[in-house]
Order: sequence, then C-alpha cells, then structure tokens
Amino acid sequence: MILITGASGSVGKAVLQEAIRKASKVRAMYRSKEEAAKAPSGCEARLADYADKRSLSKALDGVTSVFVVCSPIPQLVELESNVLDVCKESGVKHVVLNSALGAGDYPKSFPGWHRKVEDKLKATAMSCTILRPNGFLQNIVTYNAPSIRSQGAFYVAMGDAKVSYLDIGDIAAVAVKALQGGAHAGKTYELHGPEAISNQELAKRISRVAGRTVNYVDIPEFAQREAMLGLGMPEWQVTALLELQQYYKQGGGAKTDGLLKALIEREPVTLDQYLTANVREFRDQAASA
Repeated sequence: MILITGASGSVGKAVLQEAIRKASKVRAMYRSKEEAAKAPSGCEARLADYADKRSLSKALDGVTSVFVVCSPIPQLVELESNVLDVCKESGVKHVVLNSALGAGDYPKSFPGWHRKVEDKLKATAMSCTILRPNGFLQNIVTYNAPSIRSQGAFYVAMGDAKVSYLDIGDIAAVAVKALQGGAHAGKTYELHGPEAISNQELAKRISRVAGRTVNYVDIPEFAQREAMLGLGMPEWQVTALLELQQYYKQGGGAKTDGLLKALIEREPVTLDQYLTANVREFRDQAASA
C-alpha cells in the first residue's frame, strides 16, 4: 500500500493521480472530511493531521511506502518530522520526500527548512528517496499571471537570473517510480526542467503565445517586498521568497541536465508547452471581457 500525504495540494494531488494510474493499492491522506470527499476514484481516503501523531498512525496502518510533502510554511520541519517519526514506528519500508532545490547548498529560505527534514529522514535509517525539484512551471501562473492580465507586465527582483522550470506532473512521475522501489532507494535527485530561462526570455515567450506584449520589469528587492506585503502576504513568506530569488540570482536555479528525462523515460514538459496549455491565464482582462 502506498500513502500519499498532502493529497489536496498541488504536488500531492499530482502524485496521487500518477499513483492511481501506475500502482495497485493507493491511499490518500487528507486533513478534512470536505477534502476527503473529493478524493478521486481508485484510492482509499484517510483523515489525518501532521500535528496529530495518533491520526498519522491510523493513516499509516498497513502502508509500505509513503510520499511526504508539506506546504512551505514555518512549521514544515516540525510537521514533516512528525510524519517521519510515525513512519519509523509503523514499519514503513520506503519514504519518498519532496524537498527543494538548494537543500544541499543553501541554508536560507525554503531549502534550509527542507534540509533539516532531509537530515531527520537520513537519521531514521529508513530506506528513502529525496527529490529536490527546481522551480515549478505552475508558479509562473501563480505569481506572474495576475499582473500580466491586468497590466501586461510582471515585476520581480531577479535581474537576469535563470531558472530551469519543470512541470509538477513530471515530479509526480519520478515520485511514483521511487515509491515503487527498485534502484531509487538511497538516492537524492535534483530535478531540473529542460531549459534555463530568464524573466526577460519568459516575457518574450508569453508574448508570443498570448498574442500580446508582455514585459518583465526588474524592480528593487525592497519594492517587491512592499508590493507583496501590500497584497497581504505574511512577512515570513515574503522574506522566504526573496531569499529564494537571491539563490536564483547566484545561479542556483540555472542548471540543466538529462536526469529528469532519464527518470521519467520520456521528454519532460517544456515551458512553451505549458504556456500554450495555459494561455488563457495571460490574456488581457479588458480584451476578453
């Protein structure tokens, strides 16, 4: 039995869908009855909370492999550590941990949090696979599409830094292969998309696909901080995002290699494919009204 934690989140949901397609016995973990009621067919839904070890123990009953993922929040280390403790107590045979690129060499922001969990997992001596994905293609819509729709531009303090974005679905494909065992035990995979893209180039690609001019405006970090705080983002999240952008500006996100393609045994989703599939997200609001 495979258990997918965080099954209502973007990564967990993608891993769950892939697991249902590729594995025979799949269990999905949700925090609320409302979320569990939306569980797709082909899996067994269980209620559990990362902060409640008793509920985790029930969710892990009879489970052999677990995918561990948590929203990037300040409590991430504590919550994922709870899951790992119960995995160890429950006799789980293999854990696949969704970490983050930079966990190996950048102690700040989200990568620093994830590194603490990685160290905790290794200390348990459980069989494991660690995934360190680069930036998600989906984040282009999440963070940039709103201002592109309304203003024809996106504003980020990243200079000409490049990021090798990858699709969440491709991360899910790697995760499920690792959950099924084989040669992935004991491995740490840094996952990169097929090309490193600057925001200047990203603006050109979006312009071409959307049929309108889209500009990237490189702004000072303090201006981005003020803008995000003005949108109601909590200060811890703003600080973590800006620290992550510093990692990108140092070249941390620009690597490309053939590992992702080799692991999923097909071509990874490209930036252009993703933009084309999500072109409506970048269209002018006034023009489409």
